[in-house]
Amino acid sequence: MANSVQGPKGTRDFYPQEMAFQQYIFDAWHAACRKWGFEQYEGPMFEHLEVYTQKSGGEIEKQLYAFEDKAGRKIALRPELTPTLARMVAAGGTNLKRPVRWYSISRLFRYEKMQKGRLREFIQLNMDILGMDGAAADAELIAASIDMMKTFGFTHEDFKVRISSRMLLEELFLQIGVDRDQLKPLYALLDKKNKIGNEAFTGELSGIITDSEICVKITDLFNCKTIAEIEKTGGNTDLNSLNQLKKLFSLLGDYGFSDYAVFDIGIVRGLAYYTGTVFELFDVKGDLRAIAGGGRYDNLVKLYGGPQTPAVGFAAGDVVLAELLKSKKITPPYPPRSDVFIISIDEGAYESTIRTARILRENNISCEFSLKENQNIGKQLKLANDARSRFALFIGGDEAKQGKMRLKNLVDGKEELVEADEIASALILVHGINLHCTARSCT
Repeated sequence: MANSVQGPKGTRDFYPQEMAFQQYIFDAWHAACRKWGFEQYEGPMFEHLEVYTQKSGGEIEKQLYAFEDKAGRKIALRPELTPTLARMVAAGGTNLKRPVRWYSISRLFRYEKMQKGRLREFIQLNMDILGMDGAAADAELIAASIDMMKTFGFTHEDFKVRISSRMLLEELFLQIGVDRDQLKPLYALLDKKNKIGNEAFTGELSGIITDSEICVKITDLFNCKTIAEIEKTGGNTDLNSLNQLKKLFSLLGDYGFSDYAVFDIGIVRGLAYYTGTVFELFDVKGDLRAIAGGGRYDNLVKLYGGPQTPAVGFAAGDVVLAELLKSKKITPPYPPRSDVFIISIDEGAYESTIRTARILRENNISCEFSLKENQNIGKQLKLANDARSRFALFIGGDEAKQGKMRLKNLVDGKEELVEADEIASALILVHGINLHCTARSCT
């Protein structure tokens, strides 16, 4: 027996039913982005390797699908889209009207250890606002991420947005005596704090910060649960970052999303380019990885040759979101493959079937029919059922002699006679069928 061929490790095959579920996610993403005034963009599937190493250093190459092309250029499949976005905005320069409000739904690749909610090939929603600084843009984007989740039917009982600030951490750390060159390794450690346990965290912290008193102060800060506790613990509290966080939470209250937003100083985000607000969306039960995450990255466009450009964005992966939807049993019905299945009653009427299909399709009505001539009605009905069609349209028989067709609703079993030359308008006007009424929105 020949060996079976499987897909590469960390990738997925999408059969039609899985693809329908995937499209359900994409449709909700598109709708949420358009609702909040974002325009869609896209970039290349691969970039020059330096696009990523310029931002994250040479160590990032271990996490990439990197290779040399036939001309010897170092190329990498994109592991994220923010560097591409920054490159595009830098290249667009002043020709791009500010603020830039862009979104993308893109396939990404990252060579890393697989675990629940993480694969090597995945699809991600990115939403970004560039050209606006301050808490207003942060609040708009966080509110959009919350509304995106609400589109799927989730509530504040299902997920929360945990919010912090890299600028706040920097100001607090420098205030208690941390050296600036210790910030980067400290952020990396804090980002994995909840994954390695207190003992391992304490050991690694003492390796970065040799002053035990400063280590105690860092631990005290990370035990704070609210902004008020930070103000009591952090010493000088007249900090711009702290005031910006307060304003951010106030604005989220104006959006009506106070029940979703919580302060969490432990949200650090591992990527080095974040400069201010950082946030992550988590399921309340804590069974999954972060559903989405992002923050402010004011220096990235300049890194790629553009002007200093304030920017904030977030990304949501399809893998974790799909897991959460399934755990909540929020899954759409398998949509019909076609709205109408044409069933021929008379033998030798194949040409008439094709002409009828042509009329329906010219009117943007999805339809199909048996590609086997003179098939019995029972088998044609089975094909209609397999196609999950909403209607069966019977042509031929006594009805054809009267210039009519019999239309059967396969959902409720009701039948009606329709004038043959009015079938398209009857389906559109009476039953609301055309391709603008998608399978997921029709009932």
